[in-house]
Amino acid sequence: MRQAAWLAALLAIAGSTFAQDEPAGAPQPDRTVRDLEFGVVARHVGLERRVEMLQWQAVPNGYAKVWSVQPIDSSGFAYGHENPGALPLRSRRWLAQTISIDDEPLDAEVVARLGEWRDFRPGFSGLPGNLAATFQPEGDGLGSAENPLDPQIGDLRIRWRELVLPPLQGRITLQGGRWRLLAEQRAAAPDGKAVDPAHVPSEPHRAPWLFGGAMVVLIAAFAARRRRRNR
Repeated sequence: MRQAAWLAALLAIAGSTFAQDEPAGAPQPDRTVRDLEFGVVARHVGLERRVEMLQWQAVPNGYAKVWSVQPIDSSGFAYGHENPGALPLRSRRWLAQTISIDDEPLDAEVVARLGEWRDFRPGFSGLPGNLAATFQPEGDGLGSAENPLDPQIGDLRIRWRELVLPPLQGRITLQGGRWRLLAEQRAAAPDGKAVDPAHVPSEPHRAPWLFGGAMVVLIAAFAARRRRRNR
């Protein structure tokens, strides 16, 4: 009887240790990740805003209109193919500073190797009025074109992506008070599949009114461009 009791106790301890090595809960970011300027809130651990502008691009047989996240230098282009220059809005990325599972921190390597950026369509109920006057829903994001079927040079389109972690059971283990990749997962997952949070600074929280000046400039620039277009 005494041996049976000792055996039961050892099995209970072993089971408890195994349970601690397997995550039970879901990844929890230390804060809600959001794009304050547009009122977009991520449901997962990271958020990316991708801003593209329609610009002229030189091609073998002339010029073509292309969407680009970077300004295209048109200084050598033929007359009538001038690009606006710098984008009035920039692409940005926000990441949770700390992610935990079962109240234990998740190692940054797990996010870097297993995280995936996925497109999503946010709700725009929180879109500020000044931006609602400039942008309208277009596909899965927003666009500035007066006619989405006929965008003009200088028009913008904006899309968002979330950083999503797959199910982590069987992929991580609790070591030294942190959830870390299992050795076989480290070998199988490509390095930097997502983004190492240590090398992408998270955007600090700012009050929405701090963006007011930039938004006024943006709207004024678009209004001026549209007036020139309609002349």
